[in-house]
Amino acid sequence: MAETSKTEGTRREKAPAVSSLSFEAALAELETIVQRLEAGNVPLEESIAIYERGEALKKRCEALLGEAEARVATITRDADGRPTGTAPLDPG
Repeated sequence: MAETSKTEGTRREKAPAVSSLSFEAALAELETIVQRLEAGNVPLEESIAIYERGEALKKRCEALLGEAEARVATITRDADGRPTGTAPLDPG
């Protein structure tokens, strides 16, 4: 699943592991995959392979976003509006 198809015309022999990609890199690759699939000129076997990689990239992006959301904090304020500290974005 981490490798691209080895059919003729493949631009790269081996793609980087999804787990090693940053959010931005995973999203950029996912966008490229969507564009290629929407163009409709990819052979069936390669379409399946890049669709599977796209699913893995989507999960990677979701996981990285979840981690980022967990780290985001809101500033808490007292009755006068002065900052008093931070609290989780979603305390529930």
